[in-house]
Parts: sequence; C-alpha cells; structure tokens
Amino acid sequence: MSTDRFRDLSNTALAGRLGVPRVPLLRRYEPGQALLPGPALVTSVGAGRFAKPITALVEESGQQVVDAVGEQKLAAVVVDLTAATTLDDLAAARAILTPAVRKLAPSGRLLLLGAEPAEASARSGVEAAATAQALDGLVRTIAKELRAGATANLLVVAADAPPAAVDSSVRFFLSARSAYVDGQVVRIGAPVGTPRDPAAMDSPTLPEKPLVGRVAVVTGAARGIGAAIADTLARDGAALVVVDVPAAGENLAAVANRTGGTALQLDITAVDAPERLIAHLKQRHGRVDLLVHNAGITRDKLLANMDPDRWNAVLNVNLRAQLRITEALLADGTLLQDGSRIVCVSSQSGIAGNRGQANYVASKAGIIGMVRALAPVVAEQGVTINAVAPGFIETEMTARMPLGTREAGRRVNSLRQGGLPVDVAETIGWLGQADSGGVNGQVVRVCGQSMLGA
Repeated sequence: MSTDRFRDLSNTALAGRLGVPRVPLLRRYEPGQALLPGPALVTSVGAGRFAKPITALVEESGQQVVDAVGEQKLAAVVVDLTAATTLDDLAAARAILTPAVRKLAPSGRLLLLGAEPAEASARSGVEAAATAQALDGLVRTIAKELRAGATANLLVVAADAPPAAVDSSVRFFLSARSAYVDGQVVRIGAPVGTPRDPAAMDSPTLPEKPLVGRVAVVTGAARGIGAAIADTLARDGAALVVVDVPAAGENLAAVANRTGGTALQLDITAVDAPERLIAHLKQRHGRVDLLVHNAGITRDKLLANMDPDRWNAVLNVNLRAQLRITEALLADGTLLQDGSRIVCVSSQSGIAGNRGQANYVASKAGIIGMVRALAPVVAEQGVTINAVAPGFIETEMTARMPLGTREAGRRVNSLRQGGLPVDVAETIGWLGQADSGGVNGQVVRVCGQSMLGA
C-alpha cells in the first residue's frame, strides 16, 4: 500500500478547488482485467510490418481498434514507424501524434515502434538512421508531456525480428502491468529460445497466466520487493522456489506458504551457495525457467569514510553472488534450458549515482555490465538475461526516510509519485515469459521516467 498522502489529498474535491496540482492515480493490473479499458488507435507511417498483427492482438483481447482520431478518448495509441526513413516520415508521425495525444485517456498508453538506426542506415542511408534515432528523443519528450498517468515507450525492432517477437512486449506496454514504466526504449531482436512453453500453448488463460508451467527462483524473497516478485509470479502461474537468509526464515516460510512454493534458507554469499541451490532445484524440479537475482543490501557511507567491511559486504551480496550462481547454473548445463530467462535487479542509482552509496552504486552498475556481457553467451543456450532498474519504490525503507527526502524522491519523475513493489514485479514477470525471447541484454528502468540519470 502506498503511503503517499499528498497524492491522495491532491485527488480530493477540495484540492481541486484550491488549484493543488493533481498527482495521477495509476491504473494497475488486476486478474481478469482487460488489456485496455477502451479503444486503441493503431496505425503506421509507410509500409511497417507491425500495425496489422498488433491490430489483431488488440482485437483478440476484446478491444476496439480505430485507424484515425475521432471524438472518443483513446486508451492507447500505437504507431509503427519501423519503415520511416525520411524527415517527411517524421512529419507524418507528428501529424498522427499531435491530435492523438490530446485524446489519450487517463493512464493511457502511447507506444512507438522504430527501426535500429544502424540497420536503417545500412538499408537506406544517413537520413534513415537520423530518423530512427529521432524516435528515441521523441518518445522521451512525449512521456514528459503526457498527463493523468499516461505513459509513452519505444520498441526498437531489429530487421530479423518476426512480428510475433513483439507480442509479449506490446501486451506488457499496453496493459496496466506497465503502470510505472515510462519513457523507456527497449530493443527487440530475433527470439532466443523456445517462443512458448509447450505445456501452456493450449491454455485459454495464457495472457492472464503467462508463466504457467514455469519454475521460478527468487532470491531475497522474504519481504519488500522480493516478496512482491514472488506473489506476482505465482499469480501468473509460476511454480516458485523462494530464497533468503536463515534469519529471515519465518517471513520466507510465509511467502512460500501463500504462493504455494518451496522455501530455501540460504546465504547466497556462502562458498557452497551455488551448489546448494543447484541440488535443491534438481531434487524439486529438475530445471529453472526463470532465475530472479533480487537479493541486495545497503551499507551506506561517504567514500572518504568507507571501510572494507561495508564495501565487501555490499559487493558480495549484490554482485559477486549473482556472478557465482549464474556461472554455476550455466556450467551445470541441465537446469537452465532452452527458453529459460534470467532477470537481475539493478537500480536507477547504478545509472545515475547516489551520494553516500559508492559501494551500492558500484554493485548495481556492475549488474548492468554483467547482463550486457552475458547476453550473447547465454543466448547460445537459448537463454536470455536482462535487468530491471527500479527508481523510487515505496517500501518500508523509503517510509523511514525524512519527509523532505521522501517527497523529493517521489516527485522527480514524469508520473510525480513513487512506484510500488508490484511495478518491479510486473516488469520481471514480462521479461520472464518464454515469449519474451526477443528481449536480451536490456536494462529497463521502473522509475516513472525519473529525471535523474540517463
């Protein structure tokens, strides 16, 4: 539950009469919820490959699709710009977007699809590369201009990615699951691994339970964001192994009980931690389809006063343990299989830096480096690895911050509020799907388009 009293007060009638700036109430996912609460505009500039399949996806989900802006409010706007190669094409995009954003409903979704600039240049020259790159700045600016909880994001699609490769990403970014993901650019390539679990292919509830038949491991699962990840993955059909230190055993057991998973009390920094995790997985499941590296700690101090114990403790938990466990699972060769996914929890701090957290920031930036380096390596086994980078998330820790610091953290993003643990969990659930194999080596910020960092 959010403790953002200003947000709640700003939505009262009295606050409206006094002219208090309104902090939007975000539409978040609930089981059984429609993909969109209203009609979607789906169109393209040029001969894009994706407008027709996206139209079919939205219509199959029960929503109306229109091809022009009318009088009605729009729940979503999708523009395929993968074939845009000239500045005239950009002008055509402007002609579509200007009236469309005026009609975007509260918590609406704007999604652009573009080409890889390098590929566009190779095919059509420098102007095509400039046009493709322009979409990056365009979508980030639109995200900052939208109001009432609406978001804007960009999918950059490689030339060898088939239309089906974008389906899971389109569903995520159009749905309420992406409530706190804003101003992001995600690259999609040819799918890595089996596109969909055979056990789930005939399930009529697949869009609602996209992780059915998959085994997921979540470290640091006893509370906070880790517990929310476990709850969300279980809701979406995953069988869980939840991991945390023995001192958190009682809370860990509670998470395992409510999610129907198994609890493994394990200090992930222990010398034998990878071997113990592997043994548990082989005994219980024989594989792992989704490995979520969530465990993390802080030991804050200015670098001038940073002692070795604080430095080593944070690097060992946040980064070294992830490296060792991932390396051991890859070396084992049996548990991570074709279609498995690895998702690592980094941080906005690892991108932007944060005073007094040199050890924490180094560890979270290191996770990003690990993900980028391992992406082509794990792809050879049909596995993907990605990272999520949370911004200001409402947790027990942020609730203990001084009021001024907490309010500053909440307001310095395009949505003008903190995120919830479930927002991080929803993003991990999307990246953990078998159908999300086109996304590999990416870092997705869950930060409401924070004004801090790149």
